[in-house]
This record gives sequence, structure tokens and C-alpha cells, in this order.
Amino acid sequence: MVMDGRCLRDGRLKLRHLLLLDALARHGSLVGAAAELHITQPVATRNLRELESILGVELYERGPRGVTPTIFGDAAAAHARAVITRLLQAGRYIAELADGARGTVVVGTDTSGSNLLLSRAIARSKARYPLVTVVVRTAPPEAVPADLESGRVDLVVGRLSAAAEPTIITEVLCTDFVELVVRADHPMVGVGNPTLRDLAEYTWILPATEVDSRGEYEEVFARSAMPLPERRIETSSFAVALQLLLETDMIAVLPRSLTATGDLRVAVLPAWSDAPEITVGMSRLVDRPMKPPTRALIEDLRGVAAEMRRG
Repeated sequence: MVMDGRCLRDGRLKLRHLLLLDALARHGSLVGAAAELHITQPVATRNLRELESILGVELYERGPRGVTPTIFGDAAAAHARAVITRLLQAGRYIAELADGARGTVVVGTDTSGSNLLLSRAIARSKARYPLVTVVVRTAPPEAVPADLESGRVDLVVGRLSAAAEPTIITEVLCTDFVELVVRADHPMVGVGNPTLRDLAEYTWILPATEVDSRGEYEEVFARSAMPLPERRIETSSFAVALQLLLETDMIAVLPRSLTATGDLRVAVLPAWSDAPEITVGMSRLVDRPMKPPTRALIEDLRGVAAEMRRG
């Protein structure tokens, strides 16, 4: 009989079964799996037979060169790996709760307006808690719900989208503005107050089409009765945009926070008086308890944001 929920309640399914499935998926043999788990091959074979009896299906086909997973084996191994991962995460989470001076906080960001805010907050948090590891992962705003729900990130800092999921708490931290950035010796630097039409002959560096704020830039051009520049490069990478504008006469559309670091190699053109604003904030799950490292970083994000608002 194929497994139903009863085998989870009757105590037959053990962690050793899940560990064996994961090891088998990676090694492709009972010998390799047994060696990794520090058990003998007969014990590994017995555990596999137990698991197949519990689930009511054949997970692996035995052959002279090892074992080959069936469709049931592939599916079971994937789920076993997910369970093991969550258990490891739970162990780390409990350890971090027990020792607030250590641990890891994973932050997701889309870089839109959050570059200066996040970097300053991380530096401040690391000064207070030097043994805490901060991991920063870049992702578009539309990936926020999935990343938070899956536990891939503890917190997301960046542009806040208009619609928020009911399971997610959002908090506005500050406002950023978009500017037209060129290299310091660009031909249009110091040329009065150029309009968008005056700049149309140059190649533009625009946010990629998947970036959440792209539509707002299109509206700015529309208000000037202009289409998007025909000569353009689209990228969501700040590093690529910066290198391009430093080596060419291109014009880059960038959040002010990305260029407000006193870099004398770049200059800002005054042509975009009605540039769109970017609302920057943080997002986290409603029902997930905060680890001490996450709580500390949130405090520093609020402090840095308050300083940025005061100018």
C-alpha cells in the first residue's frame, strides 16, 4: 500500500531514512552512501528496504553496478533533502537565539535605492556584533514573497512595490530619486540645463525590462512627448552601468544613493527635474520570530534611514 500520512504518525519513518535517501541521490551506490553515513552496507540495505516498505513503492532498482532511482526514488530524495535542509536551518536558528552575539542574517536586496542605506547599516551592525555573518543576496522585487516564505532570506531591503502580501510586513525607511549620470568629462557637463531632447543623440543605459521601476522611467519620457531612446543598453547591474559610462559618452539612469558616494569620476546632469521617486523600505514575514542578528540589523537600518532623511 502506498504511504499516507499514517506512517508519519506511527513513528516508523526515521531521520536515518531521509539521510540515506539524500546520500544515495548524491553517491548513486549503497557503498558510497553507507561510507558517508558511517554505517555498513548491510545496514544501509536494510534501511532502504524498511523505507520502501513504509512508502509502499520501490525507490531504487538494484543492479550489478549499483542502484538506480525510480521516479518514486527521485521524488522521495528531493523531499528528503528539503526536510534535512529545514532541520539544519532550525538547528542554526535555535543556536543563534541562544547566542545573540553570533549567527547569520541573510538580506535580500534589489539595489534600487538601497545601496547606501544597506551598506551603512551593515557596517554599523558589524561594528556592534563582529561575529555575526551578514549575507547579501540580490533579487528582483517580485521575488520577495517567495524568498521570505522559503527562508532563503530573513529580510529584504530595497524598493517597495505597490502591492504587499498579507503575510509580509513592510516598513518605509526613506525615499530615493533617480538621476542622469555621466562621466565627469562628458561633453554635456556644464552645458546649461539640457533637456531630454538635447540628450537623445547619446546612448542611454536604462534599467532592464524586469526591473520594477522601469515603467516609471517610460512615463517620464512620455511626458516629454518622447519615446524611450533608440540607442540604449538595458542592465540591472550597477557595476556594468558604471564601467560603461566611465569609458564612453553614455548616459546612465541610476538611483541617487548609488552615486552619492563622492565619486569624482562621475557627474549628474540637471535634465531630469521630474524624475521618479523610489520608496525604499524593508520587508519580513509576519509570523516568523526574529533572530537577534536580524533584529540588530533592523535597528541599524532604521537609524541610518533616519540620518539620511535628515540629510
